Amino acid sequence: MNVTPGHLLFLKDVFFYSLTAFGGPQGHYGMLLKTFVQQRRYISEKELIDYSAFCNFLPGASSTQVLTLIGYKKGGILLATLTLIIWILPACSLMSAFSFLLGYFDQKALRSEVFRFIEPMAIGFLVFAALKTFKLAINNTITRVIMVLTAVATYLLFKVPWVIPISLLLGGIITNLSNKRIPQVETQPQKIKWANIWLFAAVFILAGIMSETARKQNWPNRSPINLFENTYRFGSLVFGGGQVLIPLMYEQFVVRPQSERVIAKNPHVIKISKEDFYAGAGMVRAIPGPVFSIAAYMGGVAMKEKGTGMQLGGCIIGTVAIFLPSALLALFFYPIWHNLQKYAAVYRALEGINAVIVGIMFAAIIYMMKDVAAVANKWEIIPDLCVVIGTWALIRYVKIPSPVIVLLCLLLGWIF
Repeated sequence: MNVTPGHLLFLKDVFFYSLTAFGGPQGHYGMLLKTFVQQRRYISEKELIDYSAFCNFLPGASSTQVLTLIGYKKGGILLATLTLIIWILPACSLMSAFSFLLGYFDQKALRSEVFRFIEPMAIGFLVFAALKTFKLAINNTITRVIMVLTAVATYLLFKVPWVIPISLLLGGIITNLSNKRIPQVETQPQKIKWANIWLFAAVFILAGIMSETARKQNWPNRSPINLFENTYRFGSLVFGGGQVLIPLMYEQFVVRPQSERVIAKNPHVIKISKEDFYAGAGMVRAIPGPVFSIAAYMGGVAMKEKGTGMQLGGCIIGTVAIFLPSALLALFFYPIWHNLQKYAAVYRALEGINAVIVGIMFAAIIYMMKDVAAVANKWEIIPDLCVVIGTWALIRYVKIPSPVIVLLCLLLGWIF
């Protein structure tokens, strides 16, 4: 594939999006809808819902997978790869740099008032996306019931990794109880390319074998191998996004290395101090881009005692290992998912799945507002609500680019 001027424009949009996409996967959805659907029309609203539903079935970084699939639709594997690199590069670079500069930061500065209105802004983007998607996906009694039940279940079990894929599965089953809806168009199934899934499986198995062999034979420089295996495993198995990834990393790198049984079995186990871990978990919330970029920071901190070169290598290992499985799984399974949609059962299931997506978004709005209220006093919550409503109004009624909204919110934080 040749890179055309249209592809370069798309990549430029991805780059600017990567600099302004705050709020994690929930906030990212609203900005994707505004930038790539409404402003540029690279995909339709229906396609964005379809990509989001599909990626929530997969482990890994869901917002990264959605953006990668947009690149794949626009220009095939090459553009998808360039999209992935451009999307993750700013966040991973910032988190890598932070691993080197950690000792120079005042921990309280990470909660600077400049970023005060970033989370309410992300909620505003999500409100806009939820309302737009509601109009498209919720159109009868059963989808309303699915949406409400999903919102309640997701809110109550927000940090349980399996709640989203199970809800998607149940939503698809429920709308299959009626056989009135059938596919409007039947398409010919496409040939499946198996290379991505074979590569994913081969790397997963090889990394596990190498890591265990290095431990048993006490290889002197085995830390990078162990780090790759740990991080690739997270990227391959984690459902639920960053809110699930961060606790699992905490158990792996902070809690587990303190176990006497683990120390006896592997005295050179990779470990990160609690203070360094919390610093990274706080910093990743203050920067744009994927929350999974925290793996670049953890890789650097894990290797910092071995010198600058090894620390930089740890940042690179963390970045590659966390995002590679997400991309391979999305690019392999999406053609299968796309082919399956010609069957009546899958076509009917999409109605329930889309209703679940809307329920998840409304649950995320409530959950994020709860977090905002938890750190604000009774008066601070008023400007936060004003930012939520103002962000939604600017997107809904004013044709203002997303980066400008981000800059306005940063300016408000600096002023107030």
